[in-house]
Amino acid sequence: MSQIKQLLRLHQQGEGKKTIARKLCISKNTVKAYLDKLTLLPLSVEVLLALEDPVLESKFHAGNPAYTQDRFEYFKDKLDYFVTELKRVGVTKGLLWQEYRQQCPEGYSYSQFCFHLSQHLIAAKPSMVLHHQAAEKLFIDFAGKKHSYVDIDTGEVMECQVFVACLPYSDYSFAMAVRSQSIHDFIYALTCCLNDLGGTPKVLVPDNFKSAIVKASRYEPDINQALEDFANHYGITVLPARVRKPKDKALVENAVKLIYSRVYARLRNQQFFDLPSLNAAIKEKVNEHNQTRMQQKPYSRQERFLADEKHLLGPLPKDVFEIKYYRELKVARNNHVYLAQDKHYYSVPYSCIGLKAKVIYTRSMVHIYTKGKQVALHIRSYQQGGYSTINEHLCSHHQHYLDRSPQYYLQRAREKSAHLYSLVKLIFEQNRYPEQLYRTCDGLLNLQKKSNPDAFEKACQLAVEHQNYSYRFVFNLLENNMTEHQQTAPEQPLPNHENIRGKDYYRQTSIEF
Repeated sequence: MSQIKQLLRLHQQGEGKKTIARKLCISKNTVKAYLDKLTLLPLSVEVLLALEDPVLESKFHAGNPAYTQDRFEYFKDKLDYFVTELKRVGVTKGLLWQEYRQQCPEGYSYSQFCFHLSQHLIAAKPSMVLHHQAAEKLFIDFAGKKHSYVDIDTGEVMECQVFVACLPYSDYSFAMAVRSQSIHDFIYALTCCLNDLGGTPKVLVPDNFKSAIVKASRYEPDINQALEDFANHYGITVLPARVRKPKDKALVENAVKLIYSRVYARLRNQQFFDLPSLNAAIKEKVNEHNQTRMQQKPYSRQERFLADEKHLLGPLPKDVFEIKYYRELKVARNNHVYLAQDKHYYSVPYSCIGLKAKVIYTRSMVHIYTKGKQVALHIRSYQQGGYSTINEHLCSHHQHYLDRSPQYYLQRAREKSAHLYSLVKLIFEQNRYPEQLYRTCDGLLNLQKKSNPDAFEKACQLAVEHQNYSYRFVFNLLENNMTEHQQTAPEQPLPNHENIRGKDYYRQTSIEF
């Protein structure tokens, strides 16, 4: 029960002012002031005792009399004018106060003028308390102030950006240094953050920096394609903060402020010579920050995160995310697309020649799509000027050309005839350039199709006997029908004549010489 009700009850019971003051431990003048106000009220004591405490107190404490003064009424009528004028270039509160005092010499002093104007601005845009759900959102941003380390080889001071993230429900924080705000460093830092949390939130809330947002908009911002692919890979929705609305991400802004005091300040006297050592020190200080008991709360950020939030996070994907790059290319007449970034050619099925192909490539793979279907998949090659060709993508003539080998021709010759196989085998035993030998074999196989089988067999036999393994020799035999006249003539006896010297004569002559 409030003291006012106790005072009224004692007064109703007939107690005097001194007795009431002694029993309630208040001043006699205070009792007298309340009783004087009671006589001015139109309500009886019974009605006042039936009122709730806040209502009863309002009957005896009408409020600050300053708001009932005539000068406040004049000031109140000018508030909208002051707010509008403050938006104009060069207009300050001091200037508005000077103009106000010229029009109202008995008006407020400068301090009271600023107080009432600030109260009006706060009341016009009241703050809304947001109640966050566990494992729902992850706020991310880059700290405005950079950190640095010293290059041990050159002695150069290398500045780096500091990525900061926090879960608004538990205020659990993460921070790490990266070389820049580029998309590669940003995605790497975000991946490390999710791995540190051990799961994924439902919503990712980035600030409007270029690595995350291509074009800022209050209603439909254009999200960076790489971040969108990252969110799809991890099953996260991206909901950027509104432009110039820091209250949308007040918790991460406060986290950045705490990182300054609990990480930057505590590492100010330490010197680092590489990025990993700097990140190790940052991680240690961030862990201490998360384990520190929060003010006016009986737990730390880490304790609340582990107890209420971590088990609600989504699972991490098994595959590591790779940044995807997108290109629109035309399939050339050699059924390849040219990726200028690698200066390399990748094959596409020959039926897609002349079509527009959408090429999506990562650090390790190249995906090629036409008409909404994936038609080719290649391992990314960094060999400049080279070709990555899948034989199935080529037409039959081109496939035959690429499939050529000694084994290929020997197999085909074996299927045709034994003499042709012997001839082809002897051809490949020659120490000549393989491309020339392939052409010779192609010519012989072509002759086999057009020639009489028996004649071709005899021609191959003669080529082997005469050790002439050329296409031209076999062709001439067949062209001139010489295979029919190459029968070996029977040996005829020598005539008995005195003019015939015989082989013994030449042997004797050579011995004499």
